Amino acid sequence: MLTDLALASWETIAHRMSSIARGTCSPSEYQRMVTEKLLAAQRSAFALMLPQRNPLAAALAPWRAAASKNAKRLRRKRRR
Repeated sequence: MLTDLALASWETIAHRMSSIARGTCSPSEYQRMVTEKLLAAQRSAFALMLPQRNPLAAALAPWRAAASKNAKRLRRKRRR
């Protein structure tokens, strides 16, 4: 899970930094950068409140899901 999170995060950061450097990052993408982190933090905190067999995996799952979804979305967007 940590490897998936690291790779998806790296890919997302690379795509976003590239679009920021080129000046093509949209206002909605900037907004998404903030709101997705707030949502992942909220979901992570909620997961830690519930009894879990593996609390670390439960806490990281929202971050991994968001990073993976963003990497996939930005990869498709870049190909167009």
